[in-house]
Amino acid sequence: MEPLSWGAIAARILLQFLPVWIALAATFGLSWVYRSKLGLYGKLFDNRIGLIGLFLTLFWVYTALAAGLFDWIATHDPLTAVSGMKNKVPGTPLRGAEDGDYPYYLLGGDGLARDVFSRMVAGSWIVVQIAPLATLFAFMAGITLGLPAGYFGGRLDSVLTFAANLILAFPVILLFYLLVTPEIVESGLPAYLSAGLFLLPLVFLGLLINARARTNPRRRWMLLAVVLLPLGWAYLSLISAEGSALDLLPATLDLFDVPGGILVVFVSVIFVNAPTVFRLTRGLTLDLKTRDYVAAAQTRGEGPWYIMLWEILPNARGPLIVDFCLRIGYTTILLGTLGFFGLGLPPDSPDWGTTINAGRKLLSIFPHPAIAPAVALLSLVLGLNLLADGLREESLKD
Repeated sequence: MEPLSWGAIAARILLQFLPVWIALAATFGLSWVYRSKLGLYGKLFDNRIGLIGLFLTLFWVYTALAAGLFDWIATHDPLTAVSGMKNKVPGTPLRGAEDGDYPYYLLGGDGLARDVFSRMVAGSWIVVQIAPLATLFAFMAGITLGLPAGYFGGRLDSVLTFAANLILAFPVILLFYLLVTPEIVESGLPAYLSAGLFLLPLVFLGLLINARARTNPRRRWMLLAVVLLPLGWAYLSLISAEGSALDLLPATLDLFDVPGGILVVFVSVIFVNAPTVFRLTRGLTLDLKTRDYVAAAQTRGEGPWYIMLWEILPNARGPLIVDFCLRIGYTTILLGTLGFFGLGLPPDSPDWGTTINAGRKLLSIFPHPAIAPAVALLSLVLGLNLLADGLREESLKD
């Protein structure tokens, strides 16, 4: 077979993304019809910048779901090398192709003869799994500590603010290197940090339910049991690992095992992002606690946590939502940075940072292995930033 032209390569790539186009068309069609009932999200359809950002973000989200859950987009196994395909240019026919094999490497082969297109697609699944969840954990940790710091003030505020500033002043890359150092891993420090950081979301949910249902003890205890018992089990499974410093559950009760590298990535992301979220939440709380509706809640005899979680936090959602979108972008860049330096994730991982690092060694001769994941990373972060700008503009109109 002859190599594909650039037009044929583009057409085949577009065809591979057919499930994504269908999902995007359905999402935008339904959203347009019901936009008046969708609040801030619906207002994005009147904002060109936000709409472009939403398109780019959903494109990679749907790509990750289609590739990770259904294996619909990738043309080859992202970890399998094919003899004779090392550093081949885009559109090169697959050597020794058998029945059922996709006949081309659409974006060429990398230095280990693996398909660049399939690795780019598989890398999106890693990003979509880690970045939003790690950012959500960081937000719940920052909000849980930022609300009481801003509301109560005094010594509590001083201590928490000093701790946040101390973490922010610590060099980020040095922190990552320390967390993956064998001596540090053997000491159990990453495991202990994860146990503390992953506990804060449970504390947040417990306070949220307790504050809302405190006048109905029976309903309160029922809700706490329904929510916290399964989440507590998941929490113990998350931090427990056989042979680690925190071997808390027997194998029969351990729901899942998180690789040590992934755990280090989660800890790093939460540790870096939570202080910034804390400072944002604290600043918003200092402003909002002087509002009339807070005084009205205090007059009704509501407790402090009810006021913080059900009066102040909902009115601070606009800036927090915008920052959440931006911070997912920062986390995506952070994951790329960790992969680029070989920290946390395995060397054969198809994540974008690791792939860019592997491709940069021959960048002047074979640029395609590094360009494809770099463009993917750039487009996702750009989409998240544009989405955040659109949300900010629309939230200011309220």
